Amino acid sequence: MEKKATKNAPKKAAPKKAAPKTVAVPKKAAASEARKRVVFTLAADVGSEVYVAGDFNNWDSTGKKLVDKKNDGVYSAALTLAPGEYEYKFVINGTWCVDPNCAEWRQNSLGTLNSVLRV
Repeated sequence: MEKKATKNAPKKAAPKKAAPKTVAVPKKAAASEARKRVVFTLAADVGSEVYVAGDFNNWDSTGKKLVDKKNDGVYSAALTLAPGEYEYKFVINGTWCVDPNCAEWRQNSLGTLNSVLRV
């Protein structure tokens, strides 16, 4: 004859659940918090092709085009850059030029000058 389980019979203990591990996850700083908007501006002949190149875009001579919105010879473009120091030049109709409005220049490995930007 089989025994039936009674209400007063001891129950098997359920396995204890392990307490959830708390893992500290570092908060990621939003990229926009650390980065700053920098506007490059240059006066050149109306109709010129003007670009800015520097170590921020691997010296790509056509990476960031400046635009003359008012067709008055004032070209500008904005970049968002992380804090730091950058060297750059303008490329006007294929000719590399330092920024005449930048007070800090540094000699490069080619023996010419680069403009220096601190963000």
